[in-house]
Amino acid sequence: MLAAVLFILFAVLLLIGAPIAVCLGASSVVTMIVQGGEKPLETVMSSLPMIVSASTSKFVLLAIPFFILAGNIMEKAGISEKLIKLAEAFVGHRKGGIAIVCVVVACFFAAISGSGPATVAALGVILVPAMIKSGYSPAFSAALMAASGAIGVVIPPSITFVVYGSIADTSIGDLFISGVLPGILMGAAFCIAALLIGRKVNLKTLPRATGKERWNAFKDAFWGLMMPVIILGGIYGGIFTPTESAAVSAVYGLAVGIFIYRKIGLKEFWDILLDTVSTTATIMFITAAASLFAYVLTRARLDVAISSALESATGGSTVIFFIIVNIILLIAGCFLDSTSALYIFTPLFVPVAQALGVNPIHLGTVMIVNLAIGLFTPPVGVNLYVACNVGGVDLKQISKAIIPLLLASLIVLLLVTYIPGISLLLL
Repeated sequence: MLAAVLFILFAVLLLIGAPIAVCLGASSVVTMIVQGGEKPLETVMSSLPMIVSASTSKFVLLAIPFFILAGNIMEKAGISEKLIKLAEAFVGHRKGGIAIVCVVVACFFAAISGSGPATVAALGVILVPAMIKSGYSPAFSAALMAASGAIGVVIPPSITFVVYGSIADTSIGDLFISGVLPGILMGAAFCIAALLIGRKVNLKTLPRATGKERWNAFKDAFWGLMMPVIILGGIYGGIFTPTESAAVSAVYGLAVGIFIYRKIGLKEFWDILLDTVSTTATIMFITAAASLFAYVLTRARLDVAISSALESATGGSTVIFFIIVNIILLIAGCFLDSTSALYIFTPLFVPVAQALGVNPIHLGTVMIVNLAIGLFTPPVGVNLYVACNVGGVDLKQISKAIIPLLLASLIVLLLVTYIPGISLLLL
């Protein structure tokens, strides 16, 4: 009965286009009222503020606003243009080089912003027109930008890893490092797909850069490139925690933007703060609603029932377990944002994974790669809509153009899933 109320109401709200936080929160509240039976409404709802407060007041979640702030600062500081010029200086003269520039710069910028849509928005306005000018179709140019932007949730520092780590009570530092090789693999797969597509069209190339031009491009981009080095170096050098590293990266980015690149003044800083507060509020609203949804699952013992059914379905096989995980998350990723999906499915998958002897770090990496693919999977992939606006194409056009990149990412997903060393090698 409770399961029917929860999931049917959630599905109905989702289908009518309600925001995902409303879908999660409203379905949870109604289920709590039904579960409370004849108890007074104030008694049933008295636990709601405590649940929401407990889920959003975790120390580790402080990393989210700081990483968002750091990404916004570096975007306003003009680091995206400098990274693009650096990549063009080294590979722009090759056939299909501008597509490689798109993927490589997305990987670097992702390591700064940690957000897929932010990466697409910041880089797409420059790179999509450049790819079209070089000979790629508008649809494929936008599709490649959308797919490349998704790498932002895999390559550290990733806000999505922070969310998973807080739910699964797993080391965020280890999760960050586990995303390095999968992120690089995704980037390499997209480069190969773009080069294969480029063989069918007459592509233009940029003039070969001189050694001096390459050196100047490197010097201009150096301070931006140092941010991920400081973040990861500080974490693994034992200097600060992931949450502290987020604060350090924000301060570092502000210093670079004001004193070195000199692109940030009072007006720009105010805009940065507004963007940061807005994005953080959205994520935390989803976090609060999703945690309420997870609480209802736990209170009704639905999580135990689902986990038990999942464990029985696997028959003790990790191969079958990951097939189920991948299918569920690939479908869920088409309709849910990463934060919501993690709050719903992590409590269900982690107990089964532990029973099967699966490393939670490996499971987290597999889940994040799945959800990254969801960012550019029709019909609700967030990156697709951002890329459509940037590239001036419609959803039908970009959905067709994204197919080779989806196939490439699925190959990477299979490798990451069934070769644990890819995610665990650097630990």
